[in-house]
Formats: sequence, C-alpha cells, structure tokens
Amino acid sequence: MPLTSRIEGAIDAALTRATRGTVPRKLAAALDHAVKPGGARIRPTISLSVALACGDDRPALSDTAAAAIELIHCASLVHDDMPCFDDAAIRRGKPSVHRAFGEDIALLTGDSLIVLGFDILGLAAQDHPTRAGQLVLEMARFTGMPHGICAGQGWEAEEVIDLQTYHRAKTGALFTAATRMGAVAAGRDPEEWSELGARIGEAFQVADDLLDVMQPSDVTGKPVGQDALHGRPSAVGELGIDGAIRRLEDILSGAIASIPACPGEAMLAEMVRRTAERLTPAHHAAHGTAAE
Repeated sequence: MPLTSRIEGAIDAALTRATRGTVPRKLAAALDHAVKPGGARIRPTISLSVALACGDDRPALSDTAAAAIELIHCASLVHDDMPCFDDAAIRRGKPSVHRAFGEDIALLTGDSLIVLGFDILGLAAQDHPTRAGQLVLEMARFTGMPHGICAGQGWEAEEVIDLQTYHRAKTGALFTAATRMGAVAAGRDPEEWSELGARIGEAFQVADDLLDVMQPSDVTGKPVGQDALHGRPSAVGELGIDGAIRRLEDILSGAIASIPACPGEAMLAEMVRRTAERLTPAHHAAHGTAAE
C-alpha cells in the first residue's frame, strides 16, 4: 500500500473516532477543516519511511505513529494562525480555522487535535504496549516543554533568542519526533535517528524562511512576510538570501550522510533527496508549491 494511502487512512480513522456519536457540530467540522485536505504530509511520510527502512514489523503501529505526528502538526498550525500569534487569514490555501469558525472553536480545535494524537497512541498499546508507551513519551517530549513545539512558540515572546535553539524547537522538534517514532514503531533504537530528524527539521525551517521572503502567498498557501512583520529571527535575516540558500544545501548534504545503517538505507536516502528537492527555492519557483 502506498505511503499516502496508509497515512490518510490512519488520519481518517482518528478523525472518525473523534467525531463519532453526538458531538458539537462546529467543532467536528473545524477538526476536519484543520486536517483535510492536508499539505505535503512530510512529517508522517518521513516517519513511515524510517519505519519501512527498519523493517516495519508492526505496520499498524507505524501508521498510528505517523498519524499522531500529523495531528500534532495540524494542531500547531491552528494555534500558530490565531490572532494572539500570527493572526493569519489563510492556511493551505483556504481560510484559517479561526477565520472560518471563530477564535473559540480554533482554540478548542488545536487542543482536541493534540489530545487525539495522544489518544490514538494510547490505543496502540493493544498492539504493542512497550513500543506504544515509548511512542507516547517521544510525542510528549517533542510537543511540550522544554524542547518541543510549545517551547518553540514560547521563544517568540523572548527578547533574546538563539536562532538555532528556536528553530530546533519550533520546526525541528516534530521532524526529530518523526524519525525517532518511525524507528520506535519498528523496534529500533531512536537515538540513532535523532540527527537525521534534526537536520531535516533545520533544513525545512531555513527553506520556510526563504519562502517567506521569496514567494507570494498564492504559492505558499499562507501569509508571507511574517518574520519581518512579527520581528522573528530567521535564517534570511541572519545570513541573507544567498547565505541561507548555502546553509540549506549544507544541511541537506549532512542529512543524507547521517542516515544510520539499516535494511532500507538506499530507499531512505532517496526519500531524503526528494524532500531536499522540494525544499529548494528553485523548485517552488518552477512548480508553484509550498514547502509545508
């Protein structure tokens, strides 16, 4: 089964679980709006690719891990778009959740998606209790404080920000979670996979910084110029456009070199190469697609 089918199937099953029975109609609609149709699904694709490279002996568990990562990611986008943060009007080419449903429903949508991510990981304990328990801990580590995406958002309220630490938490956390959780789902040591996830995450953030200044919103599917508008640190602001592009190329080369020895090493290297191609500014200019 193609990775896309596995990812979407697991996400659909999670949404069905969250909206079954008699539920608040607007909140149920907002959950669907926030998650479907998805973006590139890069994080769950990476997670599943790592699981496959490591043998994928528990495919249902791998699918659940991938879906949980995407649900947490979608939650972060809903919260990030709210007026208290970016006040973004569009996301993935359509109205952001708070614009479509109101701030109250948007807040509850993000919260519900986070809980749903942990809910399906908890249910996965029926398949493999030990691995599922470790997946819950991995997801918690890269979602909250002190080094998860919540910490990344929190750094934006600080007067002094270390760019690398900020990027590692704001964007890199879920990519590191993706590689580590893919390994855990397949019974491998997650520590071996941290560097790959961290490097892909850093590359994605640098690429996003470049898109923020180099592409219009109809290409990115979200407002542009946000880093300058909100005074946020960025690779472009620190290194300039040419320097940021060189930095992106260096990071991606290191990512491929960091792949641990595993049965699917060659396949995984090709996946990273394809991901790298998607992140380059030249690709977006030619194809009109957003990195996210």
